Amino acid sequence: MAEIIIKNVAKEFATYQALSDINLTISDREFMVLLGASGCGKTTLLRIIAGLETATSGEVWIGGRRIDHLPPKDRGIAMVFQNYAVFPHMTVFENIGFGLRMQKQPQAVVEERVRRTASLMHIEQLLSRYSGELSGGQRQRVAVARALAMEPDVILMDEPLSNLDALLRLEMRAELKGVLAESKTTAIYVTHDQVEAMSLADRISVMNKGKIVQAASPIEVYRNPASEFVAGFIGNPPMNFLNAKKVSEGTWSVGGKEFSGPTHTADEIRFAIRPEDTRVTSDGIRALVRLVEPLGANLHVTCDVDGEMFRAVLDSDTVVNPGDILMLNPQLERIRWFDKASTLAI
Repeated sequence: MAEIIIKNVAKEFATYQALSDINLTISDREFMVLLGASGCGKTTLLRIIAGLETATSGEVWIGGRRIDHLPPKDRGIAMVFQNYAVFPHMTVFENIGFGLRMQKQPQAVVEERVRRTASLMHIEQLLSRYSGELSGGQRQRVAVARALAMEPDVILMDEPLSNLDALLRLEMRAELKGVLAESKTTAIYVTHDQVEAMSLADRISVMNKGKIVQAASPIEVYRNPASEFVAGFIGNPPMNFLNAKKVSEGTWSVGGKEFSGPTHTADEIRFAIRPEDTRVTSDGIRALVRLVEPLGANLHVTCDVDGEMFRAVLDSDTVVNPGDILMLNPQLERIRWFDKASTLAI
């Protein structure tokens, strides 16, 4: 079992609070993605779990034992870095087997694990080559194979695909998810790329300013964001927000149209809808078209609604031009509401 429990972890660098009261439980064999913008604390948290940073306070447990006092080599963890860290003076075989040799494993064990993980990553034909002869994608596969060969309880990955081009990232994402499911390893993956997070994760922990602001399945984070920050961070284009004025208890006016919504003491709250959950109808939110972007199957249309920006993703057959007035009707079941003061979901 490799369940990970992070209890009240905080990290300060001089006067800077990098992490604040992090509490997170990651199930055995779960693929957890830490998602957030640069500087949110996700890599710091990963390095604390790995033992490359020391927490100012808090505890880290793996498989029922507290490990935050142990050196990295005794934590049952393998790590894949952003820059691959593949040794150029070694062959692929030697790179994959490096950690096993440091553990003084018998040569038969080294041979078996190297060949098995190389086959898993589809690089068995490269075992005799040096890293200088490999492409970026091949070097990344070597780095993952080296980590898996250690048969760790936990594998940690810090933006491992960020140096690859878009098509190769797509290929490696699919491969990584399959390989880690087959290896039955608990994984924590750091990224700022929401597409990576959505496609890879069993659960996503969205981080902002050193805190986890929501931890849930990808579809839950997308459909039911816990705050305006999460709603605006996830999605491309991100969620739309408009002011909603109270008409009566449970009825709100948005862009000239009334909607049933939550009961709330405030006179204004925030109405939110994803751009793809909006349709052009004869009656709806009145929107002035500012920009039309044809993107193949869809049109991305940027509008003005009562002085606030509103984006809609429409079918490419829709005829629309800058200056047009559209009546946009959201799918009622997809509307979300947020408190204006706290920015939290209502």
